[in-house]
Amino acid sequence: MGRILGVLGGMGPAATTAFMARVQALTPARGDEDHVRMLVDLNPQVPNRHSQPEAAGRTLGEMAVRLRDMGAEVLAMPCNTAHAHAEAIRAAGLPFIDMIAETVEAARATGAKRIGVLATPGGEALYVEALAGAGLEAVRLSGADREAFMAAVLGFKAGDLGDGPRAEMRRLAAALVAAGSEAVIGGCTEVPLLLEVDEVAAPLVDSAEVLAAACVKACA
Repeated sequence: MGRILGVLGGMGPAATTAFMARVQALTPARGDEDHVRMLVDLNPQVPNRHSQPEAAGRTLGEMAVRLRDMGAEVLAMPCNTAHAHAEAIRAAGLPFIDMIAETVEAARATGAKRIGVLATPGGEALYVEALAGAGLEAVRLSGADREAFMAAVLGFKAGDLGDGPRAEMRRLAAALVAAGSEAVIGGCTEVPLLLEVDEVAAPLVDSAEVLAAACVKACA
């Protein structure tokens, strides 16, 4: 029997359930008993990661402790922005799979040197730092495109399932490629829900897919 995965989720709910489906799909299972056991705290009430960072950190630390006490042996969190609070989560004393580090490594594996980043301001800052540490150059959205990205993500979270947010995400990915990106990181877990791999004229590194694969490996 493999290790039990604890998932700090709910940021947002659709991204968490999509992540769980990815873990299931990526697991080389012959039957039910071969799949990863997951303990999931799908908590949409985590304080806003942008405007209430201290409260968010406290809540995530408490979630990590609860998952540990329930029996989780490895922790993961399918929210890039909230990785600013990784230390609060690690304080629970369990291995924590770093989504940012795993995604940067996957981006480097494409052979690209200039990496576009589709992320919230907080997530973007984490990726810029991590890419620089890996000797890679981050290409960022600028000006009104930054606001357009957040509008698309928040629109989707609010229930806009039409082509508006999807068309905007396609446009923003194309803008990063036009600015010289040799690969593009989907650094917000809503990005792969709005953007298909074949809609980007460069390799799209899906952070949720990367994290799911790392979880399957860690819990095998």
